[in-house]
Amino acid sequence: MKSITTFITISILTGFIFAGEITGSEVIRKVYDRPTGEDMTANLTMVIENSRGNQRVREIKQYIKDFGDVEKKIMFFQAPADVKNTAFMNWSYDEASKSDDQWIYLPALKKVKRISSDSRSDYFMGSDFTYDDLGDRHPDEDLHKLLREEKVDGIDTYVVESIPKDKDYMYSRTITWVVKASWIGLRKEFYDEDGELLKILTVNEQKTFGDVVVLTNVKMENVQKNQLTVMKLKDVKINTGIPDNIFTERIMKRGMKK
Repeated sequence: MKSITTFITISILTGFIFAGEITGSEVIRKVYDRPTGEDMTANLTMVIENSRGNQRVREIKQYIKDFGDVEKKIMFFQAPADVKNTAFMNWSYDEASKSDDQWIYLPALKKVKRISSDSRSDYFMGSDFTYDDLGDRHPDEDLHKLLREEKVDGIDTYVVESIPKDKDYMYSRTITWVVKASWIGLRKEFYDEDGELLKILTVNEQKTFGDVVVLTNVKMENVQKNQLTVMKLKDVKINTGIPDNIFTERIMKRGMKK
């Protein structure tokens, strides 16, 4: 099951398919179906830079586990002090008709809040990633069209346009550049409801762990606001046997013991 992170976990499936034998839907399905391992832990640094070049840095501990029909992710903010002990949890389902479940724990309120569908377009913790960006979008939620083949820094890619079936979705369309040999998305453009370019997601670094490739440096640039967010992963560990019971509201409130 594919993780988004958005944010941030990705795996590799080797092989090559000639352009005449593949559709846009098949490309996106292969991106979605890449194996990601059973679980992953990592330290995440989020750097938010505004139009004046001022930066805010957040330090986060992240856990992800694949339960088969659902993938669960939990994040604990460790620094700075104004966001410390904030926690975020996302459950993504294989079933196309079932939307992600999301929760956030705000220590000032001492309360876990469920993220409503109306709030999915809100930006996460002041970053350029929306709550929806942090989830897993199922291929069946969009109509996909293979636009062309294109080289990106010498790498052969498929360029796929995806248009949401839900006309009220926050993005009118996205365009993704997918590496032919590995099904990794190197770049993704997000267009707003008026069809104007809003954001660009680019992959700056990736590391391989066995047959799993993890995106260790990604940038989301909001071209309309002239600001960006960079997410960097370090201390990545794959398949360590994360306990099932950490993905709960109780652990969000308590935090992970070191």
